[in-house]
Amino acid sequence: MTAADLQRAIDLALAGDWAQAHEIVQQDEADPMAAWIHAVIHKIEGDRGNAGYWYRRAGRPAGNGRDPHDELRDIRAELLTG
Repeated sequence: MTAADLQRAIDLALAGDWAQAHEIVQQDEADPMAAWIHAVIHKIEGDRGNAGYWYRRAGRPAGNGRDPHDELRDIRAELLTG
């Protein structure tokens, strides 16, 4: 999965199109960054259990209490700095 694909998923999630963002990140379930975005999308949807699964797959802390939109912006920044 390319950084551009991940950026697109983030942009869609921030715009409220969780379904399309979800489709993008599901294309590469082994990619840790895709898994992290996947986790945040589930968090936005209110599916904490599934979010926890994807946080573990991403090797990231669950981000409890963090605003998911801020977290998506943090992911974007991390993608840009490589």
